[in-house]
Amino acid sequence: MRREDAVERPNTGAKIDGFELIEPLPSGGMASLWRARHADFDVPLILKIPFLDPGQDVSVIIGYEVEEMILKRLSGPHVPRFIASGDLAERPYLAMEFVAGVSLAKRAEAAPLATEEVARIGIAIGTALTDLHRQGVVHLDLKPQNVILGERGAVLLDFGLARHADLPDLLGEESAVPMGTPAYIAPEQVLGDRTDPASDLFALGCILYQLATGEEPFGRPSTTAGMKRRLYHAPRPMRAIRPDIPAWLEAIVAHCLEVDRGRRYADAAKLIFDLRNPEQVVLPRSNRARPGGILGWLKQLFHRPSEAVLVGTAAEGRRRAGPSIVLTAVDLSDGADPLAAAILAETQRLLAARPDSWLACLTVIKTDLVKETQYADSKGRSIYVRRLVALKDWARPLHLSEERVSYHVIEAVSAADAILRYAEHNQIDHIVIGARSSSALRRHLGSVSTKVVAEAHCSVSVVRTKGAAGEQG
Repeated sequence: MRREDAVERPNTGAKIDGFELIEPLPSGGMASLWRARHADFDVPLILKIPFLDPGQDVSVIIGYEVEEMILKRLSGPHVPRFIASGDLAERPYLAMEFVAGVSLAKRAEAAPLATEEVARIGIAIGTALTDLHRQGVVHLDLKPQNVILGERGAVLLDFGLARHADLPDLLGEESAVPMGTPAYIAPEQVLGDRTDPASDLFALGCILYQLATGEEPFGRPSTTAGMKRRLYHAPRPMRAIRPDIPAWLEAIVAHCLEVDRGRRYADAAKLIFDLRNPEQVVLPRSNRARPGGILGWLKQLFHRPSEAVLVGTAAEGRRRAGPSIVLTAVDLSDGADPLAAAILAETQRLLAARPDSWLACLTVIKTDLVKETQYADSKGRSIYVRRLVALKDWARPLHLSEERVSYHVIEAVSAADAILRYAEHNQIDHIVIGARSSSALRRHLGSVSTKVVAEAHCSVSVVRTKGAAGEQG
């Protein structure tokens, strides 16, 4: 299928790489979902096709790439089986098995549920999380809509916000804003930390609270400030909503919802044990005799970690995690040219000298404060997608595995500011950037490299097509 057809929405009966679309399924604003079939596969299939209309939020493309990288590395009964994926340059899609069962979102509509049912669902989801975390993946968007309850237990869906321990974190590198569903997002996610499996246990606690009481513990805040309230304000006690909820279930859920991750369940296995053995759950002192009035409020306040502590812990974790990062910024607005080739050669030399590092490739789409930004070319194709494809084509001669490279297209008025922001946010260790050698272009683009050298908090290699191949800054 041609790239210029990518903005057209598919219809029933259409074929994509041999997959025939049978019927559309309910879907959100990021992608369309289709029941599908293929002559080479004898299992029911789902095709997930991202919306790549010009002007579409870039998180759609990033989420598609994240899910593709992660889903094809997962196995076991608690995730859909990965079948195939489409080329971003042609027609991107994800083909996976269709998982039969009941959506947890449908079961949640009947909440509050009986305690036995809440525990059963908690055990099923906990088992799925145990398997997921053993494979080095944190889901980071656990919610009823992303859980199917079937004969093989709980199956987790939608890995567009997930994090794989052995892969670059595309979403975390692109943005510092909280990523997750506000009703279930963990405190550390609100503060930008996407590394901890305990975040999924917090989300599971929110789900259990909702199933047991019929209410979401933190509501559905629409702002970052609203989401941050969970750092300081505990939800209403479950037994204040439903007095018949046993104290052991309230204690388990409260353990999941601890703001301090050191006081949360260490892993899903211990949570499963408590749900299966409620008589062994140790009730906290607050459940035996909860102090009221100003004394209770003060006790709760001073036992909660400050945001500064949580932010510091998250930043420290990011600093310790993973190998050093090399950022290569290349201008592809006029396609690959001699300077782009020179930058590629310098990047290859640098990576050969640093075999333990990984590479972030970045290109900037310049926007204008006065003129309206153009999101499509003359043929209606997404400029963002075209630039992303061009960036991957440019880096292909490096022959890097997915575990060692990531690609980023950023829209910005100032290319230099965009590069500096990205480098600071992701704690880049070294930057490779080009500088033009000719007159007006040099004055325009050379100023980008000059500013980056002057303001970057790391070393910088400036590549030119004339004179020395690189200058260390």
